[in-house]
Amino acid sequence: MKTRKITTIETPYTGISESDYQKEKRRLQIELLKIQQRVVKQGFKMCIVFEGRDAAGKGGTIKRFIENLMPRHLKVVSLGIPNASESRYWFRRYENYFPHPGNITFFDRSWYTRALIEPTMAYCSENRYKYFMKKVLNWEHQHIDNGLLLVKFYLSINRETQLYRFENRLSDPLTYWKFSKNDLQVRNKWEIFTHFKEQMFKYTSSKVSPWVEVSADKKSEARLTAMLYLVRYFGRTSFKPLTGEEVHEKHSISVGGVKFTGLSLQQL
Repeated sequence: MKTRKITTIETPYTGISESDYQKEKRRLQIELLKIQQRVVKQGFKMCIVFEGRDAAGKGGTIKRFIENLMPRHLKVVSLGIPNASESRYWFRRYENYFPHPGNITFFDRSWYTRALIEPTMAYCSENRYKYFMKKVLNWEHQHIDNGLLLVKFYLSINRETQLYRFENRLSDPLTYWKFSKNDLQVRNKWEIFTHFKEQMFKYTSSKVSPWVEVSADKKSEARLTAMLYLVRYFGRTSFKPLTGEEVHEKHSISVGGVKFTGLSLQQL
């Protein structure tokens, strides 16, 4: 099976101001809603994966993706420590949370825990790790062939950014609970995690199921960049960032021989 190296997505949002960030976020969220409406209307199944180190901003990015989407047609999955059965039947564990037709599932960490955290911390055996790495792309391709729309984001941060965010979490009475001793233990194995990340990129990224790496040292830039990628990939390929313009598509429909024009997608 052909695999390819990961390509880092360059952001057009470097140094964006707060006011421009809010404007662009709104523009992109409008496009994301259009994508969701198309998913619902045509019965598509969409799965969006977010991976990255602790404090990379996975949860915050997902929050911006979904804050104006229709909640009935999406779910966010963030699984905890697997039991013995879940650890053994790894792929089945996540298939149980795959979207039904007309829905989108966001994974805040995913089946790739077995490619990253588990081998880094020796939470799984070497045999299970190797089995996963050998089978995962075929498994994904089978689901894609059966109609799954899959996007895999990796949010990348450096050591300094992670430490800064850890310190912020610990000093804030509203976020201290996000930090655990395990976060520090994983940080102490930075180079080991990096090795497994590079192996993941090398062997689990294909033409139909690529990894999309987004620099996440600046949260606002990372959020917009990930949203922009999805909009261009599944929505409007011609979307131009930072124009400030909102595009409102118009549609028409015939009912009982009478044609109605100038309708929004919501009115169809």
